[in-house]
Amino acid sequence: MPSKKLKKRKNISSPIDPQSIKGKRIDYPIFCFKHLKLTFNREYKYYYKFIERIQKLSTLSWNQINRESKHGYGFEKMPLNQIRKDMPPFITPDVQHLQVFRATGDNRVFLGLRKENIFHVIFMEEQFGDIYNHGSK
Repeated sequence: MPSKKLKKRKNISSPIDPQSIKGKRIDYPIFCFKHLKLTFNREYKYYYKFIERIQKLSTLSWNQINRESKHGYGFEKMPLNQIRKDMPPFITPDVQHLQVFRATGDNRVFLGLRKENIFHVIFMEEQFGDIYNHGSK
């Protein structure tokens, strides 16, 4: 049986433009998990609530998120020197803080870095206080 030659595929250039889709300007968060540092304790209810939370955040514009309180759907800034975990190489020396969102409606958080419309999730706090001391800023 003669062998079939496989056609060489062309490389596909850049995925999506973080500023627009099909020419329409977007202003909502796109969540990226490429740099997430995993620390799972298998509390599945936490992850279910987290997915619900990011789905809700995805329906808001960045302007709406900026007007929300940190205990609602808004965020606060956390200086890197207050974070107990090692930073991934993705975090360059010019980065001074990460953005902190509430992950589940309680005080557990997820932290990341916003670059344009993309929010790179880096840490998820399954156990309260694992990422930083909540009692001090």
